[in-house]
Amino acid sequence: MAERQGLPALHITLAIAIMAVWGSNFTVIKLGLAHLPPLTFALLRFVFVAFPLIFFLPRPKVSWGNLAAYGLLIGAGQFGLLFTAMRADITPGIASLILQMQVFFTIGLSMWLTAERLAKAQVIALLLASAGLVIILAHTDGSATPLGLGLCITAAFSWGCGNIVARNAVRADPTLNMLAYVVWAAIFAAPPLLVFALVLEGPQAMLSGIAAADAATWGAVAWQSVGNTMFGYAAWGWLLGKHPAAQVAPMALMVPVFGLATSALALGEPVQGWKIGAFALVMSGLALGMLFPLIRQRFSR
Repeated sequence: MAERQGLPALHITLAIAIMAVWGSNFTVIKLGLAHLPPLTFALLRFVFVAFPLIFFLPRPKVSWGNLAAYGLLIGAGQFGLLFTAMRADITPGIASLILQMQVFFTIGLSMWLTAERLAKAQVIALLLASAGLVIILAHTDGSATPLGLGLCITAAFSWGCGNIVARNAVRADPTLNMLAYVVWAAIFAAPPLLVFALVLEGPQAMLSGIAAADAATWGAVAWQSVGNTMFGYAAWGWLLGKHPAAQVAPMALMVPVFGLATSALALGEPVQGWKIGAFALVMSGLALGMLFPLIRQRFSR
């Protein structure tokens, strides 16, 4: 089939556009955090993901438990922790890189569930990425604090768990509409974020942040809800439905490239030599971890 010979130019362009949106999203988060407390920001993101689309998209044919698990892991887990880290403990460029550790968590959880053992190449991939993390942690210029790094790694773990939950949903319904899935799962993301925001930030800080929000802040919220989630997930799901995952998934390696470049251009994040070295190590590990199963499959034929 022609679809398996490679992605058409138009589809490659669409994939790059998605990666640009997802990568630049880290800079947008930082702009939104100028006025909004992090958990309040995350709460608004998922409120606007769910409403009003939930009234127009039918509920996916998956269990309520699956939707709740995905909403909790991606909402309170991934984005609640990420936004909190990015308030003052990690720069957008470094955050975009660390969050891609979800690749290792997704692969590791999948192997744990199937009792598959790590291959030597996967161990090397993990060591490469870990070396990059050590370099980041060793520098104390404010690019990442131990707290910020820990929060981002935990956010990546939550994303990896969410990937496994979503994969189970797709297996239950191969025709699953990913946009509808994300929208309906958002109703389970909002309540815990609201509780955490009320307890950890307080009603006064929440209301003050919303009152101080300007057009740029609301633009950041809209970018999160419409651009990052609705366009990104819908278009990504469409590409995965049109082509084998082996052709589409590696495109996600471009997210940190856009993340670091956007942060450097828009926010003036410095790109020192050590940061480039750490970036190269983590990206090499991610590439090896993501591409190894594809290479093994090809040579095993």
